[in-house]
Amino acid sequence: MFTTTGSRGLYKAPLSKGLLLVLSGLTVMLALLPQYQELFVYDLQAVTQHHHQVWSLFFGRLVCLDVKDSFCSGLLIYNFRIFERRFGTRKFASFLLATWCLSALTDLLLAQAFHFLFDYEVEELPAGLLAPVFSLFVPFYRLIPRVPVTQVLGQIHITNKSLVYIVGLQLLTSSPFMWLLALSGLIAGALYHSNVLWMQKLLFVPACVSFIGRYILEPIFSSSQPSSETPLGMGATLEIQRQQRMDVLDQQLLLAQYNESTRNNRSQPPSGLFGWTRLFSTLRQRGPNRPPVRPPPQAQTQRSTQSPPSDPSPVVEEQVALLVEMGFSRSDALEALTASNNDINMATNFLLQR
Repeated sequence: MFTTTGSRGLYKAPLSKGLLLVLSGLTVMLALLPQYQELFVYDLQAVTQHHHQVWSLFFGRLVCLDVKDSFCSGLLIYNFRIFERRFGTRKFASFLLATWCLSALTDLLLAQAFHFLFDYEVEELPAGLLAPVFSLFVPFYRLIPRVPVTQVLGQIHITNKSLVYIVGLQLLTSSPFMWLLALSGLIAGALYHSNVLWMQKLLFVPACVSFIGRYILEPIFSSSQPSSETPLGMGATLEIQRQQRMDVLDQQLLLAQYNESTRNNRSQPPSGLFGWTRLFSTLRQRGPNRPPVRPPPQAQTQRSTQSPPSDPSPVVEEQVALLVEMGFSRSDALEALTASNNDINMATNFLLQR
């Protein structure tokens, strides 16, 4: 379901871990103590008409009152931890803070526009940190490459991002006015990610706050490095880490393209509704009942003289021989070398991961 970048779990993602634990814990506590839920209701009417209840704007946009919304938003935060690893905790916190502020203003504007167009006043909206979660779909769509994983019914392509969008769609359809929060979050994420009006320089987490969080909160929510896997993208500097992650993504893209080309070359359209030739593979190779007609020897000699076979380059032939000696077939070796641009190491990885 989740993007295969970096280590699994919440390693190098203390802010994401803190949001998951604290917000989920508060949701469970409010479910057990319903008499305190009215303090966390996102009441737009109370914010606009009663200015002394501005605190409901803060608490109402922080903790989810619905357990289902908390679960879906938690899954999305866990998946979007990749941005905290890639850009750092401070930039990730700045993105959440800026989109929280921008989406709060956008919520009020969209509610007023809805009231003006349809003469219906929106009083309450779903509570929780929902708009900033929806805003993270903007960098997720723009920055994370789409790697094909499999196909359904031969037409529908399933990628490494499909299930994430399905969870977002589930969260979008959980309540009637969730679309307003989603639209608000997408607008705020697009504005901040595009740096409209230099928002990234105006809305950010100060260095002093980041320093306090690094030495007080980060030790509490930090996770140990997983010992059951090889660490990816953990170089000495940020540039090395980003280059390592980009190399991993490039390998995933090349591997996906190689697997897709292999399936297209080897797959044949099924005959009939159920594809009986898949069940009887010997019938698929018989062909028609008449014996195959062989061309006369003169035609073969003329064809050979007109188009002489092109000899492969010595380097490619040596690489093919090396892969054949390792136990792979010649056709698979040729396909892997073609997909990897004659890179013997990448071709070997392709063949081993099939």
